[in-house]
Amino acid sequence: MIEQLKHECGVAMIRLLKPLDYYERKYGTWAYGFNKLYLMMEKQHNRGQEGAGIASVSLTNGPGTEYMFREKAEGKDAITEIFSRVKHEMNGELLMGHLRYSTTGKSGLTFVHPFLRRNNWRAKNLCLCGNFNMTNIDEVFQYLTEQGQSPRIYSDSYITLELMGHRLDREVERLFVEAKAQGLQGIELTRYIDNHVEIGNVLRTTMGHYDGGYVMCGLTGSGEMFAVRDPWGIRPAFYYRDDEIIAFASERPVLQTTFDLQANDIHELQAGQALIVHRNGESRLEQIMPAQQFSACSFERIYFSRGSDCDIYQERKRLGEQLTPAILQAIDGDVDHTVFSYIPNTAEVAFYGMTDGFRKLHGDVRIEKVVWKDIKLRTFIADNSERNDLAAHVYDITYGSLHPYEDNLVIIDDSIVRGTTLKESIFKILDRLHPKKIVMVSSSPQIRYPDYYGIDMPSLEELCAFRAAIALIKERGMQNLIAETYHNCKTSPMAANHVRAIYAPFSVDEINHKIIEMLRPKGMQAPIELVYQSIEGLHQACPNHPGDWYFTGHYPTPGGIRLANRAFVNYVEQILQFQL
Repeated sequence: MIEQLKHECGVAMIRLLKPLDYYERKYGTWAYGFNKLYLMMEKQHNRGQEGAGIASVSLTNGPGTEYMFREKAEGKDAITEIFSRVKHEMNGELLMGHLRYSTTGKSGLTFVHPFLRRNNWRAKNLCLCGNFNMTNIDEVFQYLTEQGQSPRIYSDSYITLELMGHRLDREVERLFVEAKAQGLQGIELTRYIDNHVEIGNVLRTTMGHYDGGYVMCGLTGSGEMFAVRDPWGIRPAFYYRDDEIIAFASERPVLQTTFDLQANDIHELQAGQALIVHRNGESRLEQIMPAQQFSACSFERIYFSRGSDCDIYQERKRLGEQLTPAILQAIDGDVDHTVFSYIPNTAEVAFYGMTDGFRKLHGDVRIEKVVWKDIKLRTFIADNSERNDLAAHVYDITYGSLHPYEDNLVIIDDSIVRGTTLKESIFKILDRLHPKKIVMVSSSPQIRYPDYYGIDMPSLEELCAFRAAIALIKERGMQNLIAETYHNCKTSPMAANHVRAIYAPFSVDEINHKIIEMLRPKGMQAPIELVYQSIEGLHQACPNHPGDWYFTGHYPTPGGIRLANRAFVNYVEQILQFQL
């Protein structure tokens, strides 16, 4: 991807099912679980570089000694900093890690996961982390305050900690009454509570309040561990268990690499389902909420998840191969005078698929590494007037890689979002090669809508497809469509995604042509054509991940619909200052 999007967060958990000395005898270190957690987090570093945190619970530490640990740090080197700092302290059987990318703009150590809620009763201690974005946090906040609570921080992470902590308190109090009725007192009463906590009760009375995409993970001081996935299956979740460990992560290859497993050893947590590990190590799957229309995120497959997953690798190749007919048409069938390349690095697999498709049709094709991504230029040394010029040179080209004025250049990326880097850098520098024609290919469809479930997708007005549609509306004197859409978004924000009406009058080709017109740098000589993946092609390539709201506007939850409509209202009122 030319313009890097911030990834979702990443989660990792390990439950050691044997005493620590077992791992020391077998693997040579008591820190077996600790070391594996480090590896799992490093393998998911792509999912979060703003901060990281880890937590652990020891089942053997008694009263008067710490049994629940938590450590956090900020920055891209947070993982290394944390693990070097606490290696000799975190000796628990339950381990949890988190990598953070903010999707809310909130930064600082306060907002780095895991979040910890302390209490002198072991069972009431709760540590929480997740990969999520909740679309109805206002309503959940209101619910909490109506219960008499007064949360100190307004964020979905902290409010979720307080809501779940409140329900955990109620679960412990239920067990307290139950234990007292059996005549238990003192330490025996406490042991009864610790051994009988039903996390399923806590999750059912907590997660049903939420609208959004999430994988929520947690530990309790009494030794319960859990992970729960949203009922639409939006965010990814995978687990593995044997007689030594239970491990959980956001991506399947992370577990494969860390524990030397085959793909079929690993299982996917289902929509609305929780993996619950009891204090005694027994584990079970429990349906916490009824599964809704399955909407697993397709952008995970196109871009966010690691391409080393065996299924994702093949899907990305198919995304590239399926574009062969459209590209062939764009180059007028002249494969002999066409050079094929890609934008490094995430489009590389789609490039393999695209060239495979042409080899099936034509035999050998000409491939070159035309574009190079340089190390990040230190634009801070320049004045504002010079900074744009420096930023335009983040990418470089291979001079002499095609015959000037004779060869077409087909270059594939996995998505085109804002289009800013194409205009300010890529197109300008590619024009120096003097191609006969540039065919810019996107292995994903036009991105028309923001995300509200955990990916930092740009706002509506930043998307080049949306700007193109608005430009066409203005050119054709259809401003009444903007007014009508604004009215519908304002008056009935939950009824439907009214923003889809903005695109309805125009074909994909019409929007493509307008995008080219808007992104074409002044003075550029080579003609440009855009080729996008189709919605049908996306679903053919990624059949098990139907969540396509970025492209179609079909948000799976009411909260996503409401936020999309609100985004258009904000656009009209703040950007257009449209007067009704």
